[in-house]
Amino acid sequence: MKKKKKGLKYALVGLLVTGSLVLLGAYLVMFAPNVKKDGFLYIPTGSTYQQVQDSLQAHDFLKNSTNFDIWQRAKSYYLYVKPGRYELRKGMTNRQLVTILRSGRQTPIRLTFTNTRTLEQLAGRVSAVLETDSASLMAAFLNPDFLEKNQHSKHTIKAIFIPNTYELWWNTSASQFVDRMQVEHNRFWNDERKKKAKARNLTPIQVSIIASIVEEETNKNDEKPLVASVYINRLRKGMPLQADPTVKYGIGDFGLRRILHVHLKHDSPFNTYIYGGLPPGPICFPSVTSLDAVLNSPPTDYLYFCASADFSGYHAFAKTYSEHLQNARKYHEELNRRRIR
Repeated sequence: MKKKKKGLKYALVGLLVTGSLVLLGAYLVMFAPNVKKDGFLYIPTGSTYQQVQDSLQAHDFLKNSTNFDIWQRAKSYYLYVKPGRYELRKGMTNRQLVTILRSGRQTPIRLTFTNTRTLEQLAGRVSAVLETDSASLMAAFLNPDFLEKNQHSKHTIKAIFIPNTYELWWNTSASQFVDRMQVEHNRFWNDERKKKAKARNLTPIQVSIIASIVEEETNKNDEKPLVASVYINRLRKGMPLQADPTVKYGIGDFGLRRILHVHLKHDSPFNTYIYGGLPPGPICFPSVTSLDAVLNSPPTDYLYFCASADFSGYHAFAKTYSEHLQNARKYHEELNRRRIR
């Protein structure tokens, strides 16, 4: 009888020990910190669970891969792998990690693009932070169906991309990116801005084209409305715009510091020394400041401007050609005085 009691006692102790070990194991699998460091886990579109596990190991995120595997199987994560960019934090448990991955709770990226002139440059910048590649982006930018649906050409499509900071999912596709930019463009062109454009007898596309020239002419935000007024006045009078930035764009050499007569003769639909009216599309992606400068341009009689002789970065504006020649002469005299060639 004593032996039976003793045996029962040992069995109970054994069960308690076993139970404790099971509970400890369950705790380690579910609640013990398992992520070793802060970082981002990128899961490409179409990835399998094995590829996720390989990435976790390759970037040395986990203390114990086996425990993670046990918990993910318990939650069937291997059946619900979702692509994206996920923020991992040191001390995360397997339970927290699997919950984030299984639900697709991504951390968005912040995309900012400024000082961009061509679609190719934009595609390169966007592909540097999104999963999609530049070739796919270019194809989406110039997709005939998208262009027709939104009444754009291969030149005017640039008008939909308004430089700003946008939050996007890392796995946003090329077509989704273009659709998002169209939505942002439509949001920018609210009733108030449309009313201002109409008051100047301009369409949103025309505003974008003029703003792109203004953007390239000056980096002084406070004089942008005056520069815009010059081009609007020239358009109204049927005068050629004769904007040097359009010549640079047509040639494709954005590093040109001085425009020579040979450059002015370069045949391009963007060369406003050769062709009248506005160029066929924006010559860069104008900032919101430049767009609003066109929309808020004051009524002036200015038809000309040139770099100011004080080398402040501002311009000297003129109503007549003779006045403009005087301003230009002062500037060139100062160039010579400073021995600038």
